[in-house]
Amino acid sequence: MALATLRKQREIGPMDSTLSLELPSDLLHSARMTVDEVKVELAVVLFQKERVSLGRAADFAGMPVGEFLTLLASRKIGFHTSAAEALEDARRIESLLDAGK
Repeated sequence: MALATLRKQREIGPMDSTLSLELPSDLLHSARMTVDEVKVELAVVLFQKERVSLGRAADFAGMPVGEFLTLLASRKIGFHTSAAEALEDARRIESLLDAGK
C-alpha cells in the first residue's frame, strides 16, 4: 500500500520541528483529496477546536490570514472563540469609534 506524507511547509520558529504523518494513499484517493487539502482541513479543525491560533492555522494551511478568514466565513465558522470575546471586541470597536469622533 502506498503512503502519502503530510509535512509542514516550513518551520515557523526555533521551537518548532517538523513532523511527518503517513496516510494511506487510497484514503486520500477515496476522499478525493490532495495532501494540501488535508492540510487545510486539519488547520480548520485545529483552529475551530481552539488548539491553534488563527495565524498558526493559516500558516499551516499555506494561506494568508485574510484568505483563511474568508475560508472560515464561507463555512460559517466564527473567528471568535466565545460570545464573551465577541462582545468584548464589539465594545473595543465602539470605544475606538467614539474616540475618533
